Amino acid sequence: MRLYALCDEDLLRRYDKTLEEFVALAKRKNAEIIQYRNKSGDVEFMKKRLIGLRKLYDGFLIVNDKFELTPFCDGVHLGQEDLLQIDSDKKKALSLLKHTIGNDKIIGLSTHNEQEVLQANELDLNYIGLGAYRTTSTKKDITGVLGERLDEIASLSTHFVAAIGGVKESDVFKHVTYHVIGSGLFT
Repeated sequence: MRLYALCDEDLLRRYDKTLEEFVALAKRKNAEIIQYRNKSGDVEFMKKRLIGLRKLYDGFLIVNDKFELTPFCDGVHLGQEDLLQIDSDKKKALSLLKHTIGNDKIIGLSTHNEQEVLQANELDLNYIGLGAYRTTSTKKDITGVLGERLDEIASLSTHFVAAIGGVKESDVFKHVTYHVIGSGLFT
């Protein structure tokens, strides 16, 4: 299992954890990637958090949604709707995004079903997030739970696949590159 640790600001507050504690735990579990997610913070606060994370962690650091913050990390993870806000044509949206953030930045895209995975195969991405695997308390707007079908759908991807949504360290997948774990790090 390769770990992609989700550093969610709401989770840090819920579990009363500091960035230092989170990064220490992620390092102990050999996380290869940390994604910083903050759905309610302002950009300046998020920038400071990314700078703080970068001082603590020299692995891959990704920001959720806020591509304008990629100068402070290695890339961005977007949802389907985030990409469509850039342009209604996903290929054009990615081209514009790469022009804005640079070709050396990592780009990941959330996918939720076979159709979105097949569409993602046509896009110039570094990886996809696929899920939700099971229900989770960290994301309220889950459109569907894939369960055991996740691995079968992951096999269709031409990109690295990060399993998202209620994933545990003990889960076993054949076609998944990364386990994305948020609150599971603390339990």
